[in-house]
Amino acid sequence: MTDGRITTAKLGADGPEVGVQGLGCMGMSFGYGPADADASRATLERALERGVTLYDTADAYGAGENERFLAPFLKAHRDEVVIATKFGLSIPPDDPSRRIIRNDPPYIRRAVEASLKRLDVDVIDLYYMHRRDVDVPIEESVGTMADLVREGKVRHLGLSEVTAGELRAAHAVHPIAAVQSEWSLFSRDIEAHVVPAVREVGAALVAYSPLGRGFLTGSFARAEDLSADDFRRRQPRFTGRNATANATLLELIRAVAKAHDATLGQIALAWAHRRAEVHGLPVVPIPGTRTPSRVEENTAATGIDLTDEQLEILDGIAAQVTGDRYADMAFTSAGRE
Repeated sequence: MTDGRITTAKLGADGPEVGVQGLGCMGMSFGYGPADADASRATLERALERGVTLYDTADAYGAGENERFLAPFLKAHRDEVVIATKFGLSIPPDDPSRRIIRNDPPYIRRAVEASLKRLDVDVIDLYYMHRRDVDVPIEESVGTMADLVREGKVRHLGLSEVTAGELRAAHAVHPIAAVQSEWSLFSRDIEAHVVPAVREVGAALVAYSPLGRGFLTGSFARAEDLSADDFRRRQPRFTGRNATANATLLELIRAVAKAHDATLGQIALAWAHRRAEVHGLPVVPIPGTRTPSRVEENTAATGIDLTDEQLEILDGIAAQVTGDRYADMAFTSAGRE
C-alpha cells in the first residue's frame, strides 16, 4: 500500500486494473440479516478511499435490491469504480432454499437490460454468469454475452463457479477476464482443476467468501448464533457437530494472528492474497462487509507478509474442515468436476 491505498491487479489480459482487494456488496441488502443503510453507504465510500475499486453485486441479491442500492454510489463515482454484476441465478422470495438457474440467450438479454436499469448505468464493466445451467451449451450462453460486449452494454465477461472444462470452452468463444469462485482457508477445492485453467487462459481469480462467510473472523461460532433470515443457517459447515469441529480450527489461525498483532480475518485475507504468488495468477479477494472499520481492517491485510512456516500451518486447515460449503454442491464447480 502507498498512502494508505492498496495496490492493484489486472483482470485478464485486456481487463480493467482494479484494487487488489474488492468489496462484496451482497450483505448490504441480502443474506446476512438486517443491515444499516447509512453504515453500508459509508462503507462504500471508505472502501474507495482505500483503493478498493471492484464492487461486486448480482441481480439475485435481494431480487435486484442490491443493484438498486449501489446505483447512487455508482453515479457519484462512475469513472472511479468497476462494477461487477451477475445473471443466471434467482432465489424465490417464498422459498429462499430454492435456486433457479437459467443461461438461455433470451433470459440473458432480459437480465442485462434489467441490471442496467437498476444500476442506472450505460454499461456494466464486468458481467458474470452467476451459475451454470448444464442444459444450455456454454458456447451458446457466452456467445450471447459476447454480443452484449459488441453492443456496448458490457465491457468484460466473467464466469462464476465453472469447471476447468467449462472455462476453456467459454474462453474459446470470447476472452474471459475473471472467474469467481469460493476460495479461502476453509475452501480450496478449486485448486485442483479450476485455478490451473484460470492461469492457462490468462484470466484473474476473484475469490468470494475469503473469510469463510465470516466464520474465519470468529464473529460467530454456529448457525444458531445468526438471525433467522441469515442464509448461513442452511450451510452444513456451520451447523451441529460440523460447526463445533470447525471452530477448533480457528486456534491455528489465532496463533498466526498473535504473531502479527492481527485479527483472524486479516490472516485469512493475507493467506488469500498470497495465492497470487503461489499459483502465478492475479487473485482479487472480495470480502463482504457493511462497516467502514471492517474495510480498514480488511484492506490492511494486504500489508501482512506471512512466513513460510506460518503458511505451512495455515495450509493444513482445509483438509480438516467438516461439512460442504453448500447443502447442494451441484451448483458449484466442485460438484461437476
